[in-house]
This record gives sequence, C-alpha cells and structure tokens, in this order.
Amino acid sequence: MVTLTTRAANPIDTLVQDKRVALAMSWLDKNADWVTEQQIAITEIPAPEFHETQRAAYVAKLLAACGLDVHTDSVGNVIGERGAPSGKSKDVILVVAHLDTVFPADTDVRVKHVNGRLEAPGIADDGAGLAAVVGIARAMNEAQIKTQTTIVFAADVGEEGEGNLRGIRELMDTYKGSVRAVIALDGAAIDYVTTIGLASRRLDMQITGPGGHSWSDFGAPNPITALSRGIVQFSRTRVPQEPRTTFNFGVIDGGNSVNSIPAEAGVKVDLRSEDDAELSRLESELRKSFASAVDEEMAAAEPGNETLKLKVTLIGVRPGGKLAADSPLLAAIENADRYLGNRSRIERSSTDANLPLSQGVPAIAIGAGGQGGGSHSLEEWYDPAGRELGLKRAMLTLLAIAGAQP
Repeated sequence: MVTLTTRAANPIDTLVQDKRVALAMSWLDKNADWVTEQQIAITEIPAPEFHETQRAAYVAKLLAACGLDVHTDSVGNVIGERGAPSGKSKDVILVVAHLDTVFPADTDVRVKHVNGRLEAPGIADDGAGLAAVVGIARAMNEAQIKTQTTIVFAADVGEEGEGNLRGIRELMDTYKGSVRAVIALDGAAIDYVTTIGLASRRLDMQITGPGGHSWSDFGAPNPITALSRGIVQFSRTRVPQEPRTTFNFGVIDGGNSVNSIPAEAGVKVDLRSEDDAELSRLESELRKSFASAVDEEMAAAEPGNETLKLKVTLIGVRPGGKLAADSPLLAAIENADRYLGNRSRIERSSTDANLPLSQGVPAIAIGAGGQGGGSHSLEEWYDPAGRELGLKRAMLTLLAIAGAQP
C-alpha cells in the first residue's frame, strides 16, 4: 500500500483562504442533501450501454442550471464548459463521469431507502460520480469562482461493457492538443487514487453450424457443445499473480429451442492484465482453445456434416497507461487529501482515465464521496454520509490545477 503523504508546504492552505473558494466549500457542506437528491433522480433514469439519451437529457438540464454553456455532441456526451477569462490559456481540464450502466433497460432502478443507505443498480457506479460533477459545477457557480483554465464538465457515454470508452475517446478528439488534465469521478470511495490504467481486451467468440432437429439430425456438430469445450479448455489456462491477470466469460447466447440443434452460439470474454505481453498471450490462448474446441466437436460429429465455423471479433480494447510520479495532478490530489485529513492509496483500475493516460495526458480516477458497494450487481448500494468530503476533495484538486483567480 502506498500512502499519499508529504511534509512540504501545502498550496491548498492558501487556496482555501480565497473567499470564493471558501464559499464554494461552504455550499457543498450545506447542500450535500441536494446533491444526493440529484443522484437519486439520475439513477432512476435507465441508461444501459448505447441507450444513455434520456439520462443525458436530464443531466444536461442540471448542468445548464449551473451556469455552464451546455451541448450534446455526436456520440451523446453531455458537455458543459466553464470558460477561462478572455485572452487566457486555451488549455482545458476535463471533469468526467459516465452516464451508462451495465444493466438492461428493463431493470428496476427505483431507489430504495434502507437503514440510511440508498439501494439501486447503478446508484454508486456511476450515479455518485454524475451527481458529484453536477454538485461541483453548482458550487463553483454559486461562489462565482473564476479559473485561469477552461473547465469542461462532461457526462460521457460508453464507459461500461462494450462501450469501448467511446465517450472519452470523442472528448479527447474534440479537445485534442488542449487537454491539460482529466479527472474521472467514478464510484464513491475516497481512499484511493487511480493513476494506472489497467489494460483490457474484450472478444466475442461466435461458432456457427448447420443446426437441425434434436432427433432426426442427432450427430450433427453442435455450436453450443463446441462453445462449452472452448470455455472449459481455456479455463485451464494458468494466469500469473504477478503481473496480475484475469479473464471472465460474461455473456453466453445461442439456440432457440430445447429440441433444436442450434445454428449458432457465442460467448463474450473479458481479458485483463497489468502487462501488455501477458494480455497478448492470453488472447492467443483464447483463440487457440476455441479453434481446438471446434476441431474436437467436428471429430465427435457424424461424418458428412457441414463444418462448424469460428468467428472471433475484438469488441473492445482499453489501453493502459501510467501517471508520472512527479505530475502536478498527482501533487494536487495529494495536497487536497493532506488538507482534508484523508488518507488514500495509489491503485490500478480500468476507467475513463485509461484513454488519456495512454495518450500521455495526466489523468486520475477518484471516488465522489460517501460509501458504496455491490457494483455491477442488483444489490448495489450507496451511503451518502460524509459525501461532502469527497466533493471537496475533487473540487480542491480541480481548482489547484485550474488556477483559481481572486
């Protein structure tokens, strides 16, 4: 565990003496419940992958009410700009949280209040982050804070699943060459700072065949059986603890009747590793395992049958990257933690920060405050107690690198 501590003079001590910054900090203290109310409202608008439009429209209204110049781009990102004074630097700082969730559109996302906790799919990931983006923008507007650098508050699409980071990709293209830093607000916890992007690859393994009747065509090669062989075979692949490497079979589809031999079957696989070479090895083993499984299924089938075909599609690539140890962004979050008395550790994860880090742009992912658990499950929960500490942490980090003006 690496604890972010230092004994050097803390620039945040000077920053908070500014009357406008102090006013914004006070606003967050007094209006934490308002931020929670926005989080509930946002969470109760379904936003499955590739269907974030309705939630985006709601967040756009919230950001517009914060005095921002708001628009929605071609991929569905909601963008609210808070410009620097005329003639100042054209650099921008991106503050992002993702709109999408991993849950299907028909998932019950109504928020339940249970013993002080809020329970609903997506309430923490990333309802907490979205509400924090709105809360920080509102606090800065209420305090009339001015900065030397343009700040872009964005609610982006495509962070989860097969979204392949398309939202942050579009934002980085839109502001190409101007992005000075990226702060991604993802989840709740404030005991970490993600400074290393965990690389991942996601593949869709599809097997097709002749299909047929379960009785009259018995002996024909079965895509589901071949798929099962491939899953079992690849699951025997040994992965190292160092560098940490994982794989997951997340979605299986195929067949349409219990008494029909399916004409196709598929599985979607998530591969992750702290090392690019290990990730490539894992992908190679996956492809070999499924090719071998198809051969095994054909060998077991009755002669004369149509050959099974394997199609492998790369549906997602998340590049890795690392924030420099001497980055001003890292110093800013370290100083904010020190001022607030918060202890945090450096972590590696897969977030919107991956993309800018891979491009050499300073980026971090941090929690928005409060506590949460059960991410990506129907039992997801969030406890808003103490959330103002996370909001202040994010805002002070932002102002430290954006250059708050008197």
